Amino acid sequence: MSDELPEAPRKPLTPAAQRALAEAEARRREIDAKVAKAPAEKGGRGGLEPARYGDWEIKGLTSDF
Repeated sequence: MSDELPEAPRKPLTPAAQRALAEAEARRREIDAKVAKAPAEKGGRGGLEPARYGDWEIKGLTSDF
């Protein structure tokens, strides 16, 4: 017997939701391109810049500042 639940069918996204997701992805690509061109930080904590999307993010958890 499996403990996994069957996946619920997803509702189709509205055109506005699709547009918002596309805009967010474009913003992420733009920010990631800028970060890739930035000089390497000396003595930093390593990994991706935690404030790259305008929120502080560590291990997938974000907080506004």
